[in-house]
Amino acid sequence: MSAVQRFHEAANDALVKLSEHCLPGAKLALVIYTPSQPERDIVIEDQGLDRDEVVSAIRRRGLSIDGDNAYKRDLCDRIAGAMALGYQNTNHPPEGHWAKRFWDMGRAEGEMRQELTAALQLTRENLRACQATIHYAGGFDPAYVNDAQAAMKVADEVLAKYPPLNPA
Repeated sequence: MSAVQRFHEAANDALVKLSEHCLPGAKLALVIYTPSQPERDIVIEDQGLDRDEVVSAIRRRGLSIDGDNAYKRDLCDRIAGAMALGYQNTNHPPEGHWAKRFWDMGRAEGEMRQELTAALQLTRENLRACQATIHYAGGFDPAYVNDAQAAMKVADEVLAKYPPLNPA
């Protein structure tokens, strides 16, 4: 029998003995980890253990959301991805999926961007039409024409940063 197998047997026996002294309904878990060596992690769980409750118990004992761990990084990456996909209106998650609310937030931002871009495009086109009318009519203050051209340049620069999103 290998050392790892002997360890698992000893740990399991110890957990059985400990469980005899726990409150009714209590569950046990043993976690042994070696920093920076996840391949050496050992997790022994009681039957019927709810892992979410284990995380909640650890959180109640001081685990902070501010700490750095792979689970939180992965979760935040998935949230950012759901928001980006919503923004682009692609890969809609199914109803009831945890990522849907983040997808919806991204979608709302994408829709707002489309509305603002359309409003800026309309304003820019109307400003161009006014500037052309003033130019052709003559007799108006050239500063207005110059200011209108400068404003259109700003609008063009902003609009160039926002290509159209995927249609709904």
